[in-house]
Amino acid sequence: MKNLDRIKRETSPEQQKKINARAAEIIAEELTLQELRKAHRMTQERLAETLNVGQEQISRLEKRSDLLLSTLRSYIEAMGGKLTIIAEFPEGKPVVLAGIGSLESRS
Repeated sequence: MKNLDRIKRETSPEQQKKINARAAEIIAEELTLQELRKAHRMTQERLAETLNVGQEQISRLEKRSDLLLSTLRSYIEAMGGKLTIIAEFPEGKPVVLAGIGSLESRS
């Protein structure tokens, strides 16, 4: 780690900011629910308490490959986030889908 420490010391604050921003982008590109929770420095116990469920339910949820959008929304919101569903098509721009997985109804 001596080389990494040296490189950090020699890197300007502006460059460090750019590096950290890019690292965050790369990390955010694809994470499992467990990795996302850990990136937000939350334990299963704390998340379970926020959602009023048992820790074992969080453990099971993080291992599932198929879950309800409302469950995923609750999980994300318990960490302070907002769930957005985006449809991507090869022939056009991405489209944010409204009213899916949320409690709000579209006006």
